[in-house]
Amino acid sequence: MMASATLNLGRGYLYQHHSTVPRSKSPAFSNPKPFLGDFIVGNGKLTVNNATSLGAKPKAASNPRRRFSCTSNLAEYAQTTSAVYGFLLLSGGFFAFTRTGSKGSLLGGVSGAAVMATAYYLMQTPETEALGDALGFGSAFLFACVFGIRLAATRKFAPAGPLLALSLSALAVFISAYLQDSVTTL
Repeated sequence: MMASATLNLGRGYLYQHHSTVPRSKSPAFSNPKPFLGDFIVGNGKLTVNNATSLGAKPKAASNPRRRFSCTSNLAEYAQTTSAVYGFLLLSGGFFAFTRTGSKGSLLGGVSGAAVMATAYYLMQTPETEALGDALGFGSAFLFACVFGIRLAATRKFAPAGPLLALSLSALAVFISAYLQDSVTTL
């Protein structure tokens, strides 16, 4: 038994799709199954055949571990983030040392760049990619804590505020990459 639903869209011819037109040649429906019905749009009306299937319940996940996976695209930028973040830490440490003579900033910049270089190296192979993500996450978390404490203590926005924002951004990328890599290796 076929059910149908009609929606009045006003004047004009928009698009017509029927089961005789292959979906690969249908520009409006690039997804193979966007809905569970056939659509006919023309003369200002949208008709959905087999509309009762639209209320069907979605299937439960076949693998319960995959249900909680991270699907963001931030994980693709983990290697680039580690290289850029390490370079910014190194250049910031050198800048603070030349400007104020702060040996602590120089040591923090050099050590942060070394840790980020190690994380970048570990992210190059699939076997150690999760370890590189975890190392990047740990160092970004450490630097976010340091810059957050410094911002709270001095109450001056610069330089701790932008560095805190940079560290939190890197932290978001690394935690996303770690979650995605650790779930896919299970």
